[in-house]
Amino acid sequence: MARLLLPCVLLFTSVQTALSSGVFELKIDSFTSSRGICRLQSPDCQIFFRVCLKHTLHVINPEPPCTYGTALTEIFGADSNSISESAPIRVPFNFKWPGTFSLIIEAWNAESSGLESTENQNNLISRLATRRRLTVGDDWSRDVHVGNQSELRYSYHVVCKEHYHGDDCSAYCRPRNDTFGHYTCDREGGLRCLDGWSGEYCSDPICAAGCSAEHGLCRSPGECVCRQGWQGERCDECARHPGCLHGTCRQPWQCDCKEGWGGLYCDQDLNYCTNHRPCQNEASCTNTGQGSYTCACRPGFSGKNCEIETNECDSNPCKNGGSCKDLVNDYWCKCPQGFYGKNCETSGMNCADEPCFNKGTCVEKATGGYSCHCPPTFTGSNCEKRTDRCSSSPCANGAQCLDLGNRVMCRCRPGFSGSRCETNIDDCAGNPCQNAGTCIDGVNDFSCSCTLGYTGKDCSVRTSPCDQLPCNNGGTCYTHFTGPVCKCVPGFMGDRCQYVDNTPAKQPPEDGDAPPALIAAVSLGLVTLSLLVCAAVHVLRQLRRRIRSSAVSVKNDLETVNNAVIGGGVPNNGALPGAPRGSLREKEAFLIQRGHLKVSNKDAALLEKAGDNLSMFKNKMADYNLAKEERLTEKNKFDLKKSESSVVVPPLGFMKDSLHQPVFIIPDQMEQCVYATEV
Repeated sequence: MARLLLPCVLLFTSVQTALSSGVFELKIDSFTSSRGICRLQSPDCQIFFRVCLKHTLHVINPEPPCTYGTALTEIFGADSNSISESAPIRVPFNFKWPGTFSLIIEAWNAESSGLESTENQNNLISRLATRRRLTVGDDWSRDVHVGNQSELRYSYHVVCKEHYHGDDCSAYCRPRNDTFGHYTCDREGGLRCLDGWSGEYCSDPICAAGCSAEHGLCRSPGECVCRQGWQGERCDECARHPGCLHGTCRQPWQCDCKEGWGGLYCDQDLNYCTNHRPCQNEASCTNTGQGSYTCACRPGFSGKNCEIETNECDSNPCKNGGSCKDLVNDYWCKCPQGFYGKNCETSGMNCADEPCFNKGTCVEKATGGYSCHCPPTFTGSNCEKRTDRCSSSPCANGAQCLDLGNRVMCRCRPGFSGSRCETNIDDCAGNPCQNAGTCIDGVNDFSCSCTLGYTGKDCSVRTSPCDQLPCNNGGTCYTHFTGPVCKCVPGFMGDRCQYVDNTPAKQPPEDGDAPPALIAAVSLGLVTLSLLVCAAVHVLRQLRRRIRSSAVSVKNDLETVNNAVIGGGVPNNGALPGAPRGSLREKEAFLIQRGHLKVSNKDAALLEKAGDNLSMFKNKMADYNLAKEERLTEKNKFDLKKSESSVVVPPLGFMKDSLHQPVFIIPDQMEQCVYATEV
């Protein structure tokens, strides 16, 4: 991808090279005029300068255009300090610097409004027009112009903009360290590769020294990544066949067995002695097969591989204080004065020579020579060695050992006892811990594990766990057998009341509002009461309907009466005896079907001539109507609108399949008895 984008980068670089650029800078060092800089010589006099760059002309025209560029200074005071401390005038250009140019410098008085205007020629103080040659560089070129009435000292130079280089600022070079290159730029704009990079555009990494160009590669400087089948720090070693143990290769994936090895993977040992050379110190090795061997050691060496050198001095062959020096399969004794022989066993001295030191007693031997009996604190053939019985550290537990000649004494450290200071004195023997504390023995000291509520060296100081672990944020501490317990104030929580409880507290109901539970209970009670009232009303209606149905079911023998009075074959065409003819028509008007009633206010004569049944019926109806009329009269005697007609069902038995039922309607406001029958 980087190589595909490289032409685009080169094109961009070439475009930047065509747009070469730099800056012409000019600094006014001083400016003086004999006739005064300002016409009015006021203390508020201000001036500014204008610089115009043009191509080289034999006759310089100060008028625009300025082909190379123009610039103005800021307005500043006309004093010398303000002029010398003014900032340089910068004229940027976007072309190759030609080296020669025409320079025009003008000094102008500023308008009273503070504007940099060059239109009013009366404000022009002086003008300089000259040709100059200038190379690119940081050094300032100084020049002075002396006119008829003014003197101008100035400095100027040309510098390239950032990333532009060369004598004419035409070489574009931007340092970079990314995928497209790793380089800096020299003064001429050439590429200077960073360490570890090479190539035309410094995009090729330099691999580690010695890395095989054929079998290795690198993606960053100093690397050496091996290609498949090659290995090693420099990728110059071929990779053996997987599983090859004792073989080599000249090309990848080979397994050429070394001497003494065989098999496909060179894992069969054919000559252990040759391959491993286990025998040391010039011992001879003999293969015994199956990867085993034996070593024949030279004199003075031992061990399976003859790796152990025999030290003949380990047996202390030298006598009479002689010093032994180990040799190869031999030793040499350096004998003290008066002794000689291989082992210094022969003495050349006798007791007359006083060979015993440190008050040792000399005894002549019958065979020649002598022997010394040494005092308890000395040893050696001549009692020349002092016996240090403390060298074996007989005292324990850091005690000091004292060699007193005939015995050794141990000075024990505090807390220990015994002849060798081996016993640690039990400091808990006196039960120093009070109040049921547990004693722990130490070295010349003890410590107490106190029960709850006590502290101190011997648990004699009573304390409260709340003193050691107080409650925070105003909590109250209580002593418990498990330790201190804190009761926190509202708004805090934790075992020490150290955390803020952000759970919103329940607020009591304001303005006498009942709690929701009470409201729910009252609502449920009202609903229950309403249901009970409705049930009672329903039961009363059912009872009333049953009463009405029982009254309707009361039947009598009215049918027989009706047939006798109204039916065919009865005298007077069915009319009651003694009744006018018109009464039959009225009675027929009261014959109604089931569920339909007709009311007539005409008088109906109840005759006693209809027989015993009719007489009994009339008596019952008269009693019922009289009682009903009295009750209604007492109740509604002042309100006729509330008077109701009574529907009287005669208590006579009728056939269930009859089409009509007898109904007696007696208006309360009228003193008439109405009689109706069923056909």
